[in-house]
Amino acid sequence: MMRSPSTLAVLTLQVAATVSLPAEVPKKFDAKVKASAMEFRDEITGRIEALLKSGKLSVPQLFDTFYIPIPNTYPQKFHTQYDRVFDEVFREVLDGYLTREPRFIYVILADVNGYVPTHNSKFAQPLTGNRDYDAKNNRTKQLFNDRTGLAAAHSKAPSLLQEYQRDTGETIFDLSVPIFIRDRQWGCLRIGFRKD
Repeated sequence: MMRSPSTLAVLTLQVAATVSLPAEVPKKFDAKVKASAMEFRDEITGRIEALLKSGKLSVPQLFDTFYIPIPNTYPQKFHTQYDRVFDEVFREVLDGYLTREPRFIYVILADVNGYVPTHNSKFAQPLTGNRDYDAKNNRTKQLFNDRTGLAAAHSKAPSLLQEYQRDTGETIFDLSVPIFIRDRQWGCLRIGFRKD
């Protein structure tokens, strides 16, 4: 039976999203991260709904996937109709979440395509033109559409725990929970963390 390319992509993504984690990952800490992710997600969802209700953001703006390249950026960065609002409303909130646990590396929001409209302040440093420095220290407004990023962004499961090697060379754990706005999946909240 022939399958369409899109069907094969979905099947590949489903297989890629299935990971077995080492036994040494402390289950108690995993549960803490999962509980934190759900708490953070619920607060973020409430704030997004408040933005929609206030008219500061519309539903079409929130679900905008027309990524406008920001010239002369490396890694390539993009604007959407909502990224500046997210910078204003969510960066400080995400930074606050990050301080709650020293093993957290990042706490971010990603849309269904892996686009991260705003990142923690420590990863939103001014661009310098030094590609290596910028790739590690300015990770905002990027499409993280690698296997791990897309598995997190597309997952409808209550949570998804993945181990992966970042493009910075670190091997970390990433726990994601989906974000639904008005019965439609916007994307997810992701927490990157160390096991030790």
